[in-house]
Amino acid sequence: GHDGTWVAHPGLVATAKEEFDAAMPAPNQIDRLRDDVRVAAADLLEPASGTITEAGLRLNIRVGVQYLEAWLGGNGCVPLYNLMEDAATAEISRTQVWQWLRHGARLDDGRSVTLSLFHELFSEELVRIRSEVGETRYHEGEFLAAAELFKQIIEQEELDEFLTLKAYERLP
Repeated sequence: GHDGTWVAHPGLVATAKEEFDAAMPAPNQIDRLRDDVRVAAADLLEPASGTITEAGLRLNIRVGVQYLEAWLGGNGCVPLYNLMEDAATAEISRTQVWQWLRHGARLDDGRSVTLSLFHELFSEELVRIRSEVGETRYHEGEFLAAAELFKQIIEQEELDEFLTLKAYERLP
């Protein structure tokens, strides 16, 4: 079940609480058992199904770089593409890119995710980020450092435990 949510602004708490109170009068759903669902250990180990798209790979690159830029600038939460994102989203973005690259995953168009493809899309997405945020913001911010760091953590052989571990080394 889903017992909660987070909001981007304190002014939204009352609205969110009202919706939850209407649908879920108790503080949680611990006692709600699902006899119709049977989950075995093998189910939990099964890789996720679905397709990987170029658009998804590009979005993961942009989100990873832009989150790192915000984090290096002192912000742990950043509005990206009409969503309030935090380290968890950036973790998913960088880990998916790293795993797809390591395992030679295939895009829905048949191309394999290779270092060459990553470099090509990475360069294009940096241009897009610069266009979206503007030249002044791009050069005054931490985008170059964030891009370098994102590229480094994607290209390394071992997956870091957490996205920001190497970023700490870049703080003043």
